[in-house]
Amino acid sequence: MVLARLPESFAVIGDVQWLPGYCVLLTDDPAVGRLTDLPRERRLVYLESVERLSTAVEQACASADPAFRRVNIEILGNTDPYLHTHIFPRYEWEPADIIGGPVWWYPRERWSDPTTVLGPQHDPLRAAIASRLTRTTDVQEDPAPRG
Repeated sequence: MVLARLPESFAVIGDVQWLPGYCVLLTDDPAVGRLTDLPRERRLVYLESVERLSTAVEQACASADPAFRRVNIEILGNTDPYLHTHIFPRYEWEPADIIGGPVWWYPRERWSDPTTVLGPQHDPLRAAIASRLTRTTDVQEDPAPRG
């Protein structure tokens, strides 16, 4: 699931793909629970990695689906205790009662729907995101966490 090692983080594709291209940026330091736990310099580096992943998702999804609309970027941390950022692609084909709101308006069952689990059918989009992500500078090949 790891797409690339970025500064302060790992870019991963989501384990469910009901919004094709869904990705998460995970901190490379599991002791970091909130963005504000990082010193300002490291915080800015992490946020730059968020921007790089969201741009890669936007470009890949826009190329793959003409109904691509935008990306939503969210740092919540209400379930998992470590810093992570959700990158949700949004599409014109989404239900009218959900398209204008947060992804969390979707039924909870979406997160466990076996028909949208990450699989080989997502390889082209995964490769497109990874390719765009690794074209930028400072991407490291080693996906080993520090610590």
